[in-house]
Amino acid sequence: MTTFFEQARTKTALWGESLRHVQRLAASWQALSDLCFSDLLLLAPVVGEDGSRSVVLAQVRPTTGQTVYPVDLVGTVVNEVARPLVARAFRTGEVVVGDAPLLGSSERAHVQCIPVRHAGSVVAVVTRETRPTLGRNLGELEQFYLSTFDRFAAMMAEGSFPFRQDEDEFEDAPRVGDGVVLLDPDLRVRFASPNAVSSMHRLGIHSYTSGLHLSEMGFDQDAVDVAIRARLPVVEEIERGETSLLLQAIPQLAGDRVVGVLVLLRDVTDLRHRDRLLLSKDATIREIHHRVKNNLQTIAALLRLQGRRLQSPEAQAAIEESERRIRSIAIVHETLSRDAGDVVRFDDIVQPLVRVVAETVTGPDRDLRLAVEGDAGMLPGDLATPLAVVLNELMQNAVDHAFVADGRTSGTICVQLARDDGQLLVDVVDDGVGLPPGFTVEQSGGLGLSIVHTLVTSELGGTIELRSDAGTRVHLMVPLRKTGSALL
Repeated sequence: MTTFFEQARTKTALWGESLRHVQRLAASWQALSDLCFSDLLLLAPVVGEDGSRSVVLAQVRPTTGQTVYPVDLVGTVVNEVARPLVARAFRTGEVVVGDAPLLGSSERAHVQCIPVRHAGSVVAVVTRETRPTLGRNLGELEQFYLSTFDRFAAMMAEGSFPFRQDEDEFEDAPRVGDGVVLLDPDLRVRFASPNAVSSMHRLGIHSYTSGLHLSEMGFDQDAVDVAIRARLPVVEEIERGETSLLLQAIPQLAGDRVVGVLVLLRDVTDLRHRDRLLLSKDATIREIHHRVKNNLQTIAALLRLQGRRLQSPEAQAAIEESERRIRSIAIVHETLSRDAGDVVRFDDIVQPLVRVVAETVTGPDRDLRLAVEGDAGMLPGDLATPLAVVLNELMQNAVDHAFVADGRTSGTICVQLARDDGQLLVDVVDDGVGLPPGFTVEQSGGLGLSIVHTLVTSELGGTIELRSDAGTRVHLMVPLRKTGSALL
């Protein structure tokens, strides 16, 4: 399905600030649909024509009522014969009301066409489409909601709505169904919906609302005052005891005057409680990783002390290898302890690993350079830990064996990281002496390569391949799994 921008760019003459104005409208009109209990369609003239045809750029369905358009109409081209009201609104720049068939249906609908004005010109039309009420009397809530919608419709026709700013998007922003408070020009309460009254009760406010200022009811109205001064919507969160309310104040304008304020309220107490639990859980997990890292470092220090007391060179070498393996695992836990969640940027692990291995090759008689190319991106901790051990073993194996046979004291070891088609590609390359003829990982008697083979094929579910060409290249392919919409 094509996007709003693609539809506007390929089928209409909208561009620059006029396009941004229409985009802002489509991003903020859910409240309008809910206030009028109706579907809204946003149409713009087809480029190169005189307004006789228009294209549907966006549509929104009400959450407070039943939709008349269960199908997606975005991209539909409407001609003047099917909707003469739309063409008339484009040409006259006035709100046009009448009856017309629903698009794609013979069923009749009540249609209100509202011109969208920007910089003095009509750039689009919003149609409000609903089934006839068949003489049903409207309740108090419906009357107040519809009159509020009419005020915003007039602002659209004047060019003052949507507001001339990109509104911040809030994942838990209040909607009309959450609770509505309407303020008159003197900022006294004209109407409060039952849900809004219930939310205020949870804040401990039980005053009779009609005719009072919010401040007289014991309600913080700083957000309302800021919205009036700035002539822009303002979002604020109010906390009282264990209760949290999210408030959005939207000024209603008539020319330069503020003629009212629409206040949307949402009780977000449960959401904030959940957020606090998640933060507490993240903090606990980070603390666990921090303690595991400290314990691993303590074990590594104890191994160093034990190694210094040993007389056997072979035993000392074995202790040193075990210490390096433990330190490589500790690096992963140290990285996880700094970030929330169970994923890490693997580059933050590779660089410390390289430094750990480099400590073993520093000295006046050796000049080995270790480098990292590419980036593995974000990896889950249960993949990063065995991969860190594998890289430590492969780099240390290159240090110990690649530059020994011919007596060389200098060389390069490079770790290359990349992603390709759901696979993590890891290469450890050196320019040393290469592999002996017929050498395979499976036939290797060394503990390091045995650990590598086991971790790669069993725990990581990948493959390992050794090549010898002007040195040695160890090539790993590790499958990445999908988590949500991300590939990790």
